[in-house]
Amino acid sequence: MTDKIPLLIDTDPGVDDALALLMAFNDDRHDVVGLTIAAGNVGLDHTVRNALKLCEVADADAPVFAGTPVPLLHASPDAGYVHGLDGFGDIGYPPSARQAEAEHAALAILRLSHEHAGRLLLVALGPLTNIALALKLDPTLPQRVARFVVMGGAVTGHGNITPAAEFNIYFDPEAAHIVFEAFERFELADWEATIAHGLHHDKVVDWLKADSPRARFYAGISEKTRLWSIDRRGDYWYAADALAMAFALEPQGVQELLERPVAVELQGSHARGATVVDWRREGGRPDKASLLMRYDQARFEALIQAALAAA
Repeated sequence: MTDKIPLLIDTDPGVDDALALLMAFNDDRHDVVGLTIAAGNVGLDHTVRNALKLCEVADADAPVFAGTPVPLLHASPDAGYVHGLDGFGDIGYPPSARQAEAEHAALAILRLSHEHAGRLLLVALGPLTNIALALKLDPTLPQRVARFVVMGGAVTGHGNITPAAEFNIYFDPEAAHIVFEAFERFELADWEATIAHGLHHDKVVDWLKADSPRARFYAGISEKTRLWSIDRRGDYWYAADALAMAFALEPQGVQELLERPVAVELQGSHARGATVVDWRREGGRPDKASLLMRYDQARFEALIQAALAAA
């Protein structure tokens, strides 16, 4: 039995997922026991290939498990226009020689939850389809998870894919509903927290000049999305999954956390996929969600910089 915290990451790489994964690989207090891969930012074939390549670049031996290629019920648009059609900036990287495991991601989540029962840190960086499927197979999953950190939602309805919804939740709101209902406690790093913790483009460019394989690879795959961000969002770049990973790896960096009930809207032409926070606790539902409001910015940036320059 190792003293390291077992870390299972459900992800849809994606440029911002890649940064979060580099942070996890660089943290010697945690042992990345698996990457379960969802469709989301781009299609599943790409997200699996991207996960395998990132493991190769980072010299990480975490097993990669392919999950479901589509949302539970309804088709949803991807974010290839932000991340590149392949999710990694369309730089044409040579594929990894590694292959994904044969086991399905939902089954891997359940198996690893048994192997690390009571200690497992589960971090979800993409749509929650794989975790929802795991819960349908075994509703006792939450009993074995020590902490569950989710990147998703927009707590006051300022979305990034619709006026009210954040991308990960909107991509598969039925899955998010299943997951949020099943877990008695979960920790949420939403899009609005991401906006409050922007990274100045000039500073990011300086970090990416580091003489390391990780920084060089990340500079290449992130260029398209960083240029898109400069054009659309101004001086700051927003790394949602990296903030969620900082929250997961170093919770001592939290400066403000609020606990409230959260529900996912499944209907409506304007609000589907919205995360509805009961700020005044009108409905009498339990405070399941711990909402990240403020995180130590210097600590967040130091974690990113260290992950990029790791030799």
